[in-house]
Order: sequence, then C-alpha cells, then structure tokens
Amino acid sequence: MELEPNPEPPDIAMLAAALRADTSDLNVYANVLTSTLADALPDGMVEVDRTRSLGDRLAGRAGDATSVRLRFGEVTLELARDRAGQLQARELTAVRGVVISRRELTVEDWANRLAEQLAALARRSQAANVALARLLGL
Repeated sequence: MELEPNPEPPDIAMLAAALRADTSDLNVYANVLTSTLADALPDGMVEVDRTRSLGDRLAGRAGDATSVRLRFGEVTLELARDRAGQLQARELTAVRGVVISRRELTVEDWANRLAEQLAALARRSQAANVALARLLGL
C-alpha cells in the first residue's frame, strides 16, 4: 500500500452514516467491507468469519457472516452476531498481540469509531482514500 499524504480526507460524519446504513445485515456489511475496502487496505486488516452449511459448500457459496473485524494497529473493531442473532459491537485493544481491553459499544458508536479510523488511514494512504470515496459514491 502506497502511503502518500492526502490533503482532502473524507467527511467523517458522511462516512459514519454510510457505515451505519449497512450494519443491520451483517452479510451485506461484510460484503461491502470486503469488496470495497479490503483491496485497498493492507492484507489481514479486514477479517470476516462465516458459517457455511453443506448447501453453501456444495454450491460454492461463502456462507453467512458471523463476525467482521477491522484491525488498526493496536485497535480492533469487531461487529458480530450473538447466539440470539443480535449485533454486538466491540473495540479491542491489544499490546504485542495480547488483548488488554474489551469495550462494548453501540452499533452507532462502533460505526463512528470505524469512520474515525478509516478517515485517519485515508489521510495517510491514497489507496484507502480512493476506496472510501467509492464507498461513499463520490
């Protein structure tokens, strides 16, 4: 990934609104993140866990998303479904690979935090800025 200063970072409020719009359906959200952002972000930054039924495996489908994680250095933002099907949003802080803090967030706060992290990345990376512009339809 090419790191060049970007003079016009994305509008955080607009980015957060776009991110919140997709959080109601974890599968859609996972697809948006992996198709729009994953190519522009460093390898391993976007991680999606899925469950695949026998029908999914036979048909070659990816299966249903159970969680989405985005890693920003020591901070990981995770959105997952619990056993009751409710979305759970978390911010994890790790030091040298060991999680030292887990904080539960509302989905709205999680989307805002994600928008802040992506905007900071876009200020440092032209490729990330292009991906965010595509996400926002600009």
